[in-house]
Amino acid sequence: MIPAARVQAAIELLDMIIPAARGKGAPADRIIADYFRARRYAGSKDRRAVRDLVYQAIRLCGPVPASGRAAMLAVATQDPAIAALFDGSPHGPAARGPSEEAAKTGLAPKWLAAALRGSGLGGPEIAAMLGRAPLDIRVNALKADRATIVLPEAGEPLAAAQGLRFASGTQVEQWEAYADGLIEVQDLGSQLIIEALPIAPGDTIIDLCAGGGGKTLALAARLGNAASIIAADTDKRRLGNLAPRAARAGAAIDQIVLLDPDREMQALGGFAGKADHVLVDAPCSGSGTWRRSPEGRWRLDPAELARLNALQDHVLDVAAQLVRPGGSVAFVTCSLLDAEGADRITAFLTRHPGWRTDPVTLPLGRPRGAGWRLDPLHDGTDGFFIACLRSP
Repeated sequence: MIPAARVQAAIELLDMIIPAARGKGAPADRIIADYFRARRYAGSKDRRAVRDLVYQAIRLCGPVPASGRAAMLAVATQDPAIAALFDGSPHGPAARGPSEEAAKTGLAPKWLAAALRGSGLGGPEIAAMLGRAPLDIRVNALKADRATIVLPEAGEPLAAAQGLRFASGTQVEQWEAYADGLIEVQDLGSQLIIEALPIAPGDTIIDLCAGGGGKTLALAARLGNAASIIAADTDKRRLGNLAPRAARAGAAIDQIVLLDPDREMQALGGFAGKADHVLVDAPCSGSGTWRRSPEGRWRLDPAELARLNALQDHVLDVAAQLVRPGGSVAFVTCSLLDAEGADRITAFLTRHPGWRTDPVTLPLGRPRGAGWRLDPLHDGTDGFFIACLRSP
């Protein structure tokens, strides 16, 4: 592909990504993969170049752009080499009209930027949320150890006991160690959170929002399979990935439970008041993962945030029914918004008199409200909030 054709391909992709983001549809990475699956003539260099252009435009445009062309024109205003390709040449974009406007740039839509600043984040912290993330792995302590494992590349040791960091784009999923379950892809922040949980061998632990099981497997590895772990979620597709992942990792998961939304206790009633610990890795905006999915800023609006807050309150209330007297609930979101962190803990304590928060201390991060927060700028992790609640 000639450079102008790459720009036109980026425009076409953005024209699919923008409405998908507005309508809460497929994520950008899936749209890009499907696009090139139907265009196998594009070589790896072309695919990489087009993908980079797409994400450059997404990161640059805080407000949702009107079109893919407007988004790429925003890139052109900052890159003369891209601007020169809007010349009407074959297979490239049409020449820019004299009154044609580029999309507005910025860190996020105005309401969302205000919410981030109200959550104690300044311009540098917000900008870091849109940088490129490295690739972190967790060496699976059930099968290997960071000190002795041999990998095709040497990773940077991290603050987590089994964490290693590699450059973004490192193809670790093609390594034999990955196929054999010796390593798992997991952000440093997630690893530190699991290490900080007040759990012990012999505990009964419910991972209430297990998803594909990343934290579930880390729980099993931390406790050496010496705990009773129940993984539950309402997402059948994601939960279906857990069993084969656990088998590969050698992780013992006692039960995998598919939940019916708003009727969770019908499936989990047998555990009511019995769990030593419940992990609530709650559904959230994912603002802490914008380094990987920067179009997440376009998917979020006040109504969606309010819906997520109600869901977060709901799953916390379910967790409160499952934990034994004196047991603990950990609330985790990959978000830097107080509305999905400190505010949810304040609301929970108001609804549940007698509960209290336990101190949370990680080797990185800092206190936020009654919990702890990690962010990309200061800690080099995804953005996370964690708080530990103690039952009366």
